[in-house]
Amino acid sequence: MAIIEFTSKGIYCPQGRFYIDPWQPVDLAVTTHGHADHVKWGNKAYLCHDLTKPILKQRLGIDLPVETLPYGKPIVINGVKVSLHPAGHVIGSAQIRLEYKGEICVISGDYKVEYDGISTAFEPVRCHSFVSESTFGLPIYKWQPQQEIFKEISNWISDNHDQQKTSVLIAYSLGKAQRLIKNLSAQCPIYVHSSIANLNEGLIKAGVDLPQTIRITPEIKKETLQQGIVIVPPALADGKWMKSLQSAATGICSGWMQVRAGRRWRSADAGFALSDHADWPGLLQAIHDTGAEKVYVTHGFVSPFTKYLNEIGITASEMQTRYGEEEEETAETVTNLKEA
Repeated sequence: MAIIEFTSKGIYCPQGRFYIDPWQPVDLAVTTHGHADHVKWGNKAYLCHDLTKPILKQRLGIDLPVETLPYGKPIVINGVKVSLHPAGHVIGSAQIRLEYKGEICVISGDYKVEYDGISTAFEPVRCHSFVSESTFGLPIYKWQPQQEIFKEISNWISDNHDQQKTSVLIAYSLGKAQRLIKNLSAQCPIYVHSSIANLNEGLIKAGVDLPQTIRITPEIKKETLQQGIVIVPPALADGKWMKSLQSAATGICSGWMQVRAGRRWRSADAGFALSDHADWPGLLQAIHDTGAEKVYVTHGFVSPFTKYLNEIGITASEMQTRYGEEEEETAETVTNLKEA
């Protein structure tokens, strides 16, 4: 019997009687990370990495029933050995390793193989079957080294300051926002939207080393913001508040910026191919390093990536899931800056 099944509620382990990242309420959700497409409210219990707990509490409710594990420490659930291993995607992200009667399956969630300096580095896990994302599963997607991307962003910010423009970076609240803060804090003050500030506070309390930022409030003058760096989530990209800034220059931070046409998305002034997902070489390297005999491909360029894996001798199948959008920004995100 297979260790996992793909059901209408999500990825299910029948022997252990639990789900991994279910999209409908279940008794026990083993959670890879805190992005909204991988974790939903309404489960009776959650199991996740230690650093994902404050994220879930902040996003889904302080009374959420959450148990945690550190990386590499196995537990047994109804006869199935379960352990969490670094996925390198965002802070606290984990691959879920399942072992039952000698059979090993790893559900990766989302992952990237380049160490970003803030998330625990990706760790290949040997297994018989591997569930892989394919968000950027086309050969065109090949990231520059992180230091080169941040050099490009830093130069762009400096040019904006010389031209008295307000530098606004559009980035997801969980993941890229923390990477930007970590790598740009020495350049000038960083002002962040409340959704980012709230997550940072919880992560810092949990022991994550993050540089100081300034929460954007209605009291902060637009002239002050112009002297620093502003980071807001995508939901704010086309809002009235953005248009009220003094000579705002917007930079989209996303892997989709790898494609030149993507730089015109939402009439942004700049696009930086900064992604929390593996690129084409990273996906192939990660799968190779698992030694998996079977690969289940989910969310992204599923069909072409699956076809390619089969062509190179790796048995792969397309699987339908509800993953894909990294993060859902709520209506509250938009209204928090309404009066700013």
